[in-house]
Amino acid sequence: MAKMEKTLNFNVGMLGHVDSGKTSIAKALSSTASTAAFDKNPQSKERGITLDLGFSAFSVPSTPALLQHGYTRLQFTLVDCPGHASLIRTIIGGAQIIDLMVLVIDVTKGMQTQSAECLLIGEMTCPKMVVVLNKTDLLPDVKCQALVEKMTRKMQKTLENTRFKGAPIISIAAKPGGTDGPENESPEGISQLTEVTKKVKSLQMFRQPVDHAIQGDRLGICVTQFDPGMLERGLVCSPGSLRCVYAAIATVRRVPYFRGTLRTRASFHTTIGHDTVLARATFFAPAHDLPDPDLNASEFNFSSDYRYVEEYGEGKDASDQASNGSSATAGHAHKPYWVLLEFVRPVACPHRCKVIASRLDTDIHANACRLAFHGVLLVGFEEQDYATLCLPRLRIYKEKHKEGIAERANGEHEVIGRALFKKETNMSLFIGLHVSLSTGEHGIIEGSFGQSGKFKIRIPEGLTAATMSMLSSCASKKKGKLKNAEEEPKGPRASITITLAFRRYIFDPKKQMVQS
Repeated sequence: MAKMEKTLNFNVGMLGHVDSGKTSIAKALSSTASTAAFDKNPQSKERGITLDLGFSAFSVPSTPALLQHGYTRLQFTLVDCPGHASLIRTIIGGAQIIDLMVLVIDVTKGMQTQSAECLLIGEMTCPKMVVVLNKTDLLPDVKCQALVEKMTRKMQKTLENTRFKGAPIISIAAKPGGTDGPENESPEGISQLTEVTKKVKSLQMFRQPVDHAIQGDRLGICVTQFDPGMLERGLVCSPGSLRCVYAAIATVRRVPYFRGTLRTRASFHTTIGHDTVLARATFFAPAHDLPDPDLNASEFNFSSDYRYVEEYGEGKDASDQASNGSSATAGHAHKPYWVLLEFVRPVACPHRCKVIASRLDTDIHANACRLAFHGVLLVGFEEQDYATLCLPRLRIYKEKHKEGIAERANGEHEVIGRALFKKETNMSLFIGLHVSLSTGEHGIIEGSFGQSGKFKIRIPEGLTAATMSMLSSCASKKKGKLKNAEEEPKGPRASITITLAFRRYIFDPKKQMVQS
């Protein structure tokens, strides 16, 4: 039996605005095409655009370093992603299996809306990028070099504040003459693209026998006694490597170019693996009185308390985010935030996979970024009844703050208060909670006083003489004991405020009030 040739595969994603020439570049580079390559789909041919992921490949001789590891061939699998705005789900899915991103720019138009979105997706999913300025054949011959250099400078400035600063920028004409050009016209500058040596991670062989496959590989699978027409797009994996989850906890990093708000209870189009599904978000952050945890920790800490965030980037959260920088991946000084995502249907995902949340209901013709935030999935809830079985473990609290007025004192150790509760409030829930007076004393709620919502407070350390005097004055005025207007104190009379502060954990089935 002949020894099998050992091939190392490297996935290259072709991303860019619609009609920038991605498929033409893939076609010019490839020596082997799959059944899903070069817009063979009838709908793609009819509309003249890429509608789904296309796969093709070419190979180059192995390098000396790779030969030492037994690899005799280096194969590049080209993942041709759609560019139309309505197909961003497919673009995000394709971006998550690539090792290198090629951002294709129409040199006659420069950065366009989907170019920018693809750049952001690349920042979230891919460590390396090459920029290709395509369609140089459409530039006037006398100005071609000057225009290419000008666009190169623009792209360098665009990339300056991203993780791709200093990325190679190459100018080519993948299909001279465009769609109406002759088929036998040779592409220009393509050889520059094949001279990109990078470290690779995955193994695949087009139309060649392989003994195993890993995430990102392109495989043809022969199944006996099976109608391929019954098969829809899905996932193939080893047992136990994927879980079906109904909700998840993920880290959060806002995309700085997103102009919308990130509000709790809002729904986002959430891409996990190759699936995009609507999810309702609940944002939360570390408790104010606890040190910031390690965002890179492999496990989520369920024993810690977390602060409920109504809107990410609001109030204190806004100051926390001010140091994040302008890049989607900036964040050495990033404050830790998380999100609970509750999906409208279960999704299959691996552990610690990339999560990208978008607002795909935004008008595709608006010049606005639709990518909202991204992060890493830390916990997946596989139980359908996760809200009852799992969420009570998640200690997210809301700070509650109520204020009332001290009406009078019954001796130095008891105060009667009002305006803190409604008359229909169940006072038994609040007995034993601590309160503070604006004059500095601390007390404990002992129970109701009458039927109008008034309540009794015990002051263990006793009231000061000044507080007793203020409360006596208040009580005297209310009872009409001041004899004439001359006895009325000059200026506004200060009242004594009673403050009740507590935490309520949003997933606590008992809805208990907790004080630190």
